[in-house]
Order: sequence, then structure tokens, then C-alpha cells
Amino acid sequence: MEEDLMKKNENGEEKEEESSLNKAKRNLKEAISWLVTLIIVVIASYVITNFIILKAEIPTGSMEKTIMPNDKVIGWRLFTNIKRGDIVIFPALKYSGEDCLYVKRVIGLPGETVEVHDGAVYINGEKLEEDYLPEVIARDSGPYEVPEGCYFLLGDNRNYSGDAREWTINKYVSKKDIKAKVLFKYSPSLDWIEAPEY
Repeated sequence: MEEDLMKKNENGEEKEEESSLNKAKRNLKEAISWLVTLIIVVIASYVITNFIILKAEIPTGSMEKTIMPNDKVIGWRLFTNIKRGDIVIFPALKYSGEDCLYVKRVIGLPGETVEVHDGAVYINGEKLEEDYLPEVIARDSGPYEVPEGCYFLLGDNRNYSGDAREWTINKYVSKKDIKAKVLFKYSPSLDWIEAPEY
């Protein structure tokens, strides 16, 4: 059996010099600790990005002036309700045919009638006040009868947004297809996004 060597410290007291076997054990424990920490971080990152949040980058100006081109946003997957004015993230394939994520604002709720005329949106005949729009809406459209369990979504930049008014496959987004509600922009600057009070 290997004998531990003895040496004196600055005070003249003797102490055991750590054996190479003890050093190896300590290094192994430290390596295992780091490995466990790394595994936990990887699992937590996977869970957060696949079940809690959703990241999206906005390539166009369809949501100006609320969200600008190339802004990056974080959406919350664990939402329980959807209300008018929420900005949501959903896959576009079943609606416009594009294989990408869309970010649009909820305008029409289940059972409502949405019309666009005289430069504004009307819900069941009542004008919707939208001070976040960059300009007056140029083109009339509708009426749109929103089915139960679905929502009518528009971009904020109405004159340049490819939204429910243009979609040819299905104009009404099912609640089950909405993947997240946008919480905030995180690039190029940090800014919370809250639904307006109508």
C-alpha cells in the first residue's frame, strides 16, 4: 500500500501530502459534476425552447410599426386564453401555403363578423380603434364570418401585409394551430409587447 508523504507547512506543522490516488478521485468527482451540470443545462434548454417558449424572426414589414423587419421575438407557448389584440405565432402552411411561421395580430374572435371599409376594421358593425396602425387601410374587404374555435388575424401594416384577407387555403386560424403568444422583442433591442385595450 502506498504511504502518504509528510511535509511541513509554513508554521512548521506537519500535514499529509495528498496521494496521487486521492487527486485522481477528486478530479473524477469534479469531472462528473461538470458533466451532470452540462446534461441538466442541455435538457433544460431543450424543454424551454420546445415546450415553453418559441423564438421567431420577422423577415418582412407586415407587422410595422409594432414589430419591424429583422426583429426577433419570444413567444410564450403556455398561454391559456387568446384575446383581441394579442400577437400570435403559428405555422402558415395550412393557411397561405408557405412553409414558415407567421406572426400576426388577433382581430376577429370566434362567432364575430369582421369587415374592412372606410379605412378601418369593423367588428359586428362597430369600428375597432387601432392606434398602432402606421396608416389608414386603403382597401375594403369582407365581410368575414369567423367560425367557432378560430380567429381572424391581420398584420399591423395592413396595406402591405399578406394576412387572412389574402390567404387562399383557409382564412381562419384554428386555436390549436396557434403555437405561442408574443411576449417581447429581444433583438435588436429589448421591448415588451402588450395587447392593447380596446
